[in-house]
Amino acid sequence: MPKAKTKEKLVIPREKYLSAGVHIGMTTKTKDMKRFIYKIRPAGLAVLNIGLLDQRINLAANLLAEKKKILIVSRKENGFQPAKKFAEAIGGKAIIGRFMPGSLTNPSYKEFYEPDVLIVTDPLSDKQAMKEAIEMRIPIIGMADTFNETSFLDLVVPCNNKGKKSLALIFWAIANLVNDKRDKEFKYTLEDFGYEI
Repeated sequence: MPKAKTKEKLVIPREKYLSAGVHIGMTTKTKDMKRFIYKIRPAGLAVLNIGLLDQRINLAANLLAEKKKILIVSRKENGFQPAKKFAEAIGGKAIIGRFMPGSLTNPSYKEFYEPDVLIVTDPLSDKQAMKEAIEMRIPIIGMADTFNETSFLDLVVPCNNKGKKSLALIFWAIANLVNDKRDKEFKYTLEDFGYEI
């Protein structure tokens, strides 16, 4: 008799992940991201492993639920709304657009902030924030696509960090889990995070 397939327990149903395109990588693949790639399509496009992404969403939520001062940065426009809403939903701070040098390293700068953890929507675009976090020994969680280098990330969340729908779904899921772990009500919809149907 054939074995019944065990139903996988994901934070978000697989179909929802797929429809948001969280698994769509690039043709460019770094050595760092190889372990998160599920397969390469005939045209060379990498497909990320949804199971690993789901595990990392859980890990990120566990880490963030313990932190009080969380900073999320997004220099890329597609991350503006998800980042802002994420910060609001978990009681964090968002810096969108240009990250001013000295924000994490210069105490005399009026916008100086000392977070317990930094979240970046793209390690390449948000390299100034990462550089300062590394200098200040602040842990970094990064949304990383197949083209990203991950050597300075403490936690890699392997995903399509180019798509607004993808970022909206991932940030919504993490915020929802963080609030759940903190026993706080979560009243936000995917649309609040910029997810367009």
